[in-house]
Amino acid sequence: MKKICCVLITLLPLAAQAYPIELEKQLNGAEVAATSQEIDHNMAAVRVQNYGAKAASCKGVFRNGPEAPRTRSVRLAAGESGNLTVKFARSIIRLRVQLTCEPQ
Repeated sequence: MKKICCVLITLLPLAAQAYPIELEKQLNGAEVAATSQEIDHNMAAVRVQNYGAKAASCKGVFRNGPEAPRTRSVRLAAGESGNLTVKFARSIIRLRVQLTCEPQ
């Protein structure tokens, strides 16, 4: 039983194969925090939180290799958070996200 548990624990890191997400932020004075999230092999999201006293408008451009870039946008009131979610036709190998935010 101990040997089986040891084998399962050693194989655990092999099961969690994540793809790299490069998040480039251009906040332009907006008080916004953003974090990237892997959802599935072909889905990803960027969680955007507005910490400022003003509303903010954010646009994310998601690039996955040869596929056409996908653009998602969200408008956040003060203290609000939102998700920019994208699904691609192919599995993601490396995802590049360019996030641009403007205070309103």
